[in-house]
Amino acid sequence: MFVTLVNHLTSDTFASLPGFGAELVLCATIVVILLARMFAFSERIDSTWFALVGTLISLGVLSPLAPWDISQSPARMVAIGDLPRVEIFTGMLVYDGFSVVIKALLLTFLLLFFVLVKLTKAHGKPDSPDFTTLVLGSALGMCLMVSANHMLMVFLAIEMASVPSYAMVAIHRHDRKGSEAALKYAVYGAGTAGVMLYGISLLCGMLNSAHVPTMAQHLAEMAAEGISPAESVILVMAMLMILVGVAFKLSAVPFHQWCPDVFEGATAEVGAFLSVASKAAALALLVRMAVGLTCLESAPLGLVEWERGNANTIAVETEAVGPALGSIRNVVAWLIAVMAAVTCTFGNLAAFAQTNIKRLLAYSTIAHAGYMMMAVPAVLALVSIDPVAAGQCVGYLGLYIAVYLVMNLGAFAVVAMVRDVTRSEEIQDYAGMIHRNKSFTICLAVMLISLVGLPPLAGFIGKFAVFAGLARGYLASGENYLIALLVIGCVNTAISLFYYLRIVKVMTIDSVDADTAPMRSSPGILQAGYLWCLTVPVLVLIIGWDFLNVWIQQAVRGLVS
Repeated sequence: MFVTLVNHLTSDTFASLPGFGAELVLCATIVVILLARMFAFSERIDSTWFALVGTLISLGVLSPLAPWDISQSPARMVAIGDLPRVEIFTGMLVYDGFSVVIKALLLTFLLLFFVLVKLTKAHGKPDSPDFTTLVLGSALGMCLMVSANHMLMVFLAIEMASVPSYAMVAIHRHDRKGSEAALKYAVYGAGTAGVMLYGISLLCGMLNSAHVPTMAQHLAEMAAEGISPAESVILVMAMLMILVGVAFKLSAVPFHQWCPDVFEGATAEVGAFLSVASKAAALALLVRMAVGLTCLESAPLGLVEWERGNANTIAVETEAVGPALGSIRNVVAWLIAVMAAVTCTFGNLAAFAQTNIKRLLAYSTIAHAGYMMMAVPAVLALVSIDPVAAGQCVGYLGLYIAVYLVMNLGAFAVVAMVRDVTRSEEIQDYAGMIHRNKSFTICLAVMLISLVGLPPLAGFIGKFAVFAGLARGYLASGENYLIALLVIGCVNTAISLFYYLRIVKVMTIDSVDADTAPMRSSPGILQAGYLWCLTVPVLVLIIGWDFLNVWIQQAVRGLVS
């Protein structure tokens, strides 16, 4: 029996490796950076180059445009929309089109991020090896968040993504503000992790499993038989506690308190990483958990048996108990909808009073987390009515993430480069920037107006897509809270216009006075070129965004439909 178990685990592990290739390359890159420090020649090589090469190889192994179908032997190339859902490592992780496209976005961001780090002056030697290792370790945890299919892996992935982030915030040991921010971040993260772990233990104990599809099956059976009041209380408490951990990564209200202080205390580069990568992974995990636990039709239960590199899914006969999850799904949708509405409203209102541009962008990040969360209730409302439309709503969220990646990274890149030449991050010191550096002014203005969501900039595409998903969900299901979310999102878009344009007004209309920080040096041509490489897609994507939408829609359609 023991030999049989070992052989099964060994064969399963080797068969699962093709679906885990991108993560393995990230692990290998971390090892190379750590080992290189043992040799004298490594002092002459910036570890950022290792990170760039490793990330590029990882993206190539992932093959987001034509991923490997690991369910066949020998492996063959297929279109991303045809990629089947395959559980790997005995069901701990899942490999499907949704995970491939979100990982591709994360790795693309990582490439752009390391280029930014190379161009700015905040994370050079001697801290470069430590910093790049922490970034890659956190990115590895985020990739696991995207593929998590087991509650134990959910907890471990969130912690793997969070713990390196604490050290990244305090990477400059003599910066008191950064050290204070890191301490707040770590304490808050530890508290939410404990609450989430307790919720996971309650839910797994109640459902007798930690495997998400199996949990969905047992939950459906409980719902079909009738859930007692005591069981309802435990279920609601457990789901709320699990949501605490995901909301912490999203910086969703009321678990957002760490975000402004951390963004202000950390460098702008770290703020960009936490603002984009962390949100993308947390949103993917939220979709994966919400759909996986409450939509049995979209997550068929199966036992995966691996023999000689072949993945044979053995279907398990189940009763038609999926519809019994409807009431639970409605509760989850309502809960996420309320959190999304409060999050975007609070983020936009709190941004008005900020004088530090990193704190303002922190509240902007909170607001955009609320906008992106609005896509999830639409998915849950449509999944039992029109699974194809529900899958398209997931694609709309992916499109928003892709656009948000470019414009938010661009905004933080301008902040980092202005900091390098002015030694300031206060909004008042951006006065007269149009006369001092036109490239900075134009690029930041484009990014800020795009963050509002105004046409013809790229930000309009992502926000309009999510709002269209809400409207589609309302028309199909008649749920009034979806139209309420749509109205709240539109009102908040109008509110955000004022504080984003305030910065544009400071840069273009306000004059330089004696209190304005001078530009101590001029930015190089590489810095300006990097900014324009991010700005041009924001300007022109409106006329050629369909290819991106088609690619994402093909990737995510298997998640729900």
